[in-house]
Amino acid sequence: MSIVWRELCDEAKVIAAKERILSKVLTECVLERDSFADALSWRLSNRLAKGSVPANDVRELLLVSFISSDSILMQIEADLQAVKERDPACDNFINPFLYFKGFQALCAYRVSHHLWSVGRQEIALYLQSLISIVYSVDIHPAAKIGKGILLDHATGFVAGETTVIENDVSILHEVTLGGTGKERGDRHPKIRSGVLIGAGAKILGNVEIGEGARVGASSVVLTDVPANVSVAGVPSRIVGEFADEISPSLDMNHTMNSLREYESGGGI
Repeated sequence: MSIVWRELCDEAKVIAAKERILSKVLTECVLERDSFADALSWRLSNRLAKGSVPANDVRELLLVSFISSDSILMQIEADLQAVKERDPACDNFINPFLYFKGFQALCAYRVSHHLWSVGRQEIALYLQSLISIVYSVDIHPAAKIGKGILLDHATGFVAGETTVIENDVSILHEVTLGGTGKERGDRHPKIRSGVLIGAGAKILGNVEIGEGARVGASSVVLTDVPANVSVAGVPSRIVGEFADEISPSLDMNHTMNSLREYESGGGI
């Protein structure tokens, strides 16, 4: 039993004993489940089952994917840790597991990506459509997303087919990682580790956001961003580089107070 699963069960027991109304959902989704994979598949299928595909079929699809790929559960546990550590409104595992749309959408995306990778593109796209309907999050199954991701609030997040997001990235709501037109091929952003992307930012085209960079809220980024700098504006420009060594995605600081002048000068 992993540390995350054990703590999740302990938290569920405490809340179930305190809140009678919640005891049924906690028992059904956590306390009666055999494993973290079983609990995840149960919770997500209850949210995602829409239309003519029964919840049991969605649940089986999720559970088989979790069991067949150890990396999915490892990534999801890291995502759950990221929510607890970086979201000031969260101090446990049970709340994001039960309620947070960003975490749940990311879990479901990871299954769709697994299905896409093993040649089941049609069912992967079906799952993508369910995620979009239920969570207002649209991530193409072919997009590649690392572990330890915080998708905060999540509403309106879009990531295109050739998007790459590395580990330990934090992204707020209404962010678009999109293309610049109707060209095919490698056409979406590459987000390196430790990046923080503020609410409403639009990053368009096959551009690279360097490791440890910060993209300010509502910015429009159309060109590469160097590592360890902050960009803001429409179109974006470099407003400074970091004076400390903590990745912005980890400290979640959206202000520009800790910046120093960018040594290379100029904008982007």
